[in-house]
Amino acid sequence: MVAELSALQQIINALTGLNGLPAVIVECAVTTIYTSFGGFRISFVTDNIQGAMVVGLIILSVITVGVETHVDRDLVNSSGLLNASLLGWQLIYILPVAVLTNDFFISGFWMRTFASKTDRDLTIGTTVATAAVTVILGLVGATGLLAAWTGSWPGNPPQEGDIALFLLLEQLPAWVVGIILVMVVALSTAAFDSFQSAMVSTGSNDLFRNKLNLYWIRLAVILIIFPVVVVALKSPDILQVYLISDLVSASSIPVLVIGLSDACYWWRGFEVIVGGLGGLLTVFVFGTIYYGNAHRGAYLLLLEDGLYANDWSVFGAFVAAPVGGLLWAAGAFALRVGFHWVQAKRKGQRFDAFDRPPPPSPALYTRHEGSLEEESTVDEPALSVSPRNRKLL
Repeated sequence: MVAELSALQQIINALTGLNGLPAVIVECAVTTIYTSFGGFRISFVTDNIQGAMVVGLIILSVITVGVETHVDRDLVNSSGLLNASLLGWQLIYILPVAVLTNDFFISGFWMRTFASKTDRDLTIGTTVATAAVTVILGLVGATGLLAAWTGSWPGNPPQEGDIALFLLLEQLPAWVVGIILVMVVALSTAAFDSFQSAMVSTGSNDLFRNKLNLYWIRLAVILIIFPVVVVALKSPDILQVYLISDLVSASSIPVLVIGLSDACYWWRGFEVIVGGLGGLLTVFVFGTIYYGNAHRGAYLLLLEDGLYANDWSVFGAFVAAPVGGLLWAAGAFALRVGFHWVQAKRKGQRFDAFDRPPPPSPALYTRHEGSLEEESTVDEPALSVSPRNRKLL
């Protein structure tokens, strides 16, 4: 949410020169109002709008950029962007690890997964989305090169590279910029309402187990938006916001997915918690050794130098996080099993640490007063909500 609002205010400022705060406030107010009335279903509607806007933005950008922009060949050679670089090779590892693990934390993905009618529908949807996103990312990524080669980036005053696309589009005719601005606001709104719906669902189901009225959850989300806006305005570097969350996910997700396998039924939450925290501790230890300074090692957790440090610090952090997490989790597993073994020997009981646990009761997942079949109808998202909150959703 912070990155979404931060990006919006930067884009408004880059394309119009105006302060982006009013647009951020209006977006938060509008999404809060219609998600309060429409619930999660409205996110499906806005996602369709978002998809149409993305296609329109890509088509319009490709045509207008191809016609209106002119590449300076001297800038192509002097930029060095076509030459091999240390960062380029490092990103082949960093980006897949960062994006893949971070996607596990996006509640909107899980909500849409559970809302799929069948596994076949889910497979078709993800396949189509993967193909579309690959094409879109290729086109959007190429605009960074074009922005540098046309002199649009870094600009005067210098701008962050994560808005290079919009710096390039700023050079286009005013009517094109106006249409793009509308599309950008619509895209940001559609993404932001998904975050709000996901927070409501997570808070209601995971934190309060559907025992708290949904209106109180929505009120809590509204209150959270205020500090989110403040942090977004104070955090102009969108990439750093994402990198911090990527580092957290890289340390915790590898140990988490082990427990998703039926073959690893002996894996427990204790190992996941220790592994996640241990991965971050390993990043700190690596940074302290690499820099020879504990203070800079701590700052590596925040990736203060960003992704473009031009050394091995960021790469090492994204190696240390998952590897360290797995090693800490393995140690925690050995410690837990060893403790149970000692306890069994001391009390003369059977050692059952590797026994397969009994299947959980359906009541663990639903508090519906009717049958389990009624709870999982295809007309509703497969979320664990109470009858009262189901109406509010």
